[in-house]
Amino acid sequence: MLSSCWMVQMALGMDSQPCLTLRDVVFLLDGSDGTRSGFPAMKDFVLRVMEKLNVAEDKDRVSVVQFSRDPETHFYLNTYTRKDDIVDTVSVLRHKGGRPLNTGAALQYVRDNVFTASSGSRRLEGVPQILILLSGARSFDNVDVPASALKDLGVLIFTIGSRGSDSRELQKISHEPKYALSVSDFTELPNVQEQLVNTVEAVSVPITPASPTPTVEFDINVVFLLDGSDGTRDSFPAIRDFVQRMVDRLNVSDRRDRVSVVQFSREPEAHFYLNTYTTKESVLNTVRGLRHRGGRPLNTGAALQYVRDNVFTASSGSRRLEGVPQLLILLSGGRSFDNIDMPASSLKELGVLTFAVGSRGSDSRELQKISYDPSSALSVTDFANLPTVQEQLFSRINTVREETKTVSPTQIGKTNRVLIHVTQSFTGLIFFKAVPNSPWYIEKSRNENVCSMQIMVM
Repeated sequence: MLSSCWMVQMALGMDSQPCLTLRDVVFLLDGSDGTRSGFPAMKDFVLRVMEKLNVAEDKDRVSVVQFSRDPETHFYLNTYTRKDDIVDTVSVLRHKGGRPLNTGAALQYVRDNVFTASSGSRRLEGVPQILILLSGARSFDNVDVPASALKDLGVLIFTIGSRGSDSRELQKISHEPKYALSVSDFTELPNVQEQLVNTVEAVSVPITPASPTPTVEFDINVVFLLDGSDGTRDSFPAIRDFVQRMVDRLNVSDRRDRVSVVQFSREPEAHFYLNTYTTKESVLNTVRGLRHRGGRPLNTGAALQYVRDNVFTASSGSRRLEGVPQLLILLSGGRSFDNIDMPASSLKELGVLTFAVGSRGSDSRELQKISYDPSSALSVTDFANLPTVQEQLFSRINTVREETKTVSPTQIGKTNRVLIHVTQSFTGLIFFKAVPNSPWYIEKSRNENVCSMQIMVM
């Protein structure tokens, strides 16, 4: 019997070639208090379904998100490229717990944070986007708008509910009613596994191997400046997890993205510099082992001056003079005891783009003053809610990547100025690249509609 892949090739008049399938599959697991006893069966189900997939960067990609009151991403679509790595991670997943069950918020979360290009989604390349929801109860919040938003995005939603779930609600969430399956208990998930896998395979798009399209990528230097004062002792694990999630989505290597982490309270301490590690694994291993520093008062001004003088330097791995964007991500839980005005200004003059994330105890005006513009100052009620601003921050970072343009200056006669001609008018972050072994330097970065501008010559 001919497979659907071969039949499609024949129908399109294509030469018979080996068929591959591309799918982005996200598992959304109910981790509320009501599924504690059924969670091992849910994990086993994910492992069995995943075994049927062809996991690779250029084939099937997988993500797992668990939710109860709030959602939590265990890994994104671009976190792992090997099936063994996914198996290892899923095997040790722990039940999240919590209540109420906010399925609507979880659906909105995966739409905004997982089915995105920065998280590995290939939706814009025409790859099928599949969401498999396992739910053990009726949602406390409304699911209508988030479910519709996912469908509008083109996501195919499959749902499996147990005895305590609402069958009508799951049918409403699903791509169509027949994609809503049910079991009396999650231990019976093997009974619907084959039905689900067959349906997923039916919506997969057959493709033939093709040469990859060349892409242009830009590198960045990212420094995380973490509040380690007494006031963040309880929330430091959440801060550490946030850094791990951000790093996990960077392209860490000596020639691509470089990362540094500094913790501060009364005084700053560099855990590692931009040139300390050249692999993502090394960075993540060190971040996982970070311990809360403690101490008071919170001297944010001194910490900002420290990273300017000691981290954003060539000897510490900064590639500022090569035109590489310099990003500082500050997480602060309180108001600074010392003055931040001069250090913040000196970082901006150096061309560093500062993003600030504050919690309930921080000073929003202070963080806006530190940030390179007010919109780059984000806030959460508690650092446990950092995942809610992660995508917004990462989108800003991607904007820096995509809108970074470097141009060569031409000197005008014997004047002391250089005129930069931008070949195309556009709005965005404009970085002017210093010419090696020349007296030219960058006065500052601009964020405006640019056709040409002048910068000073030393």
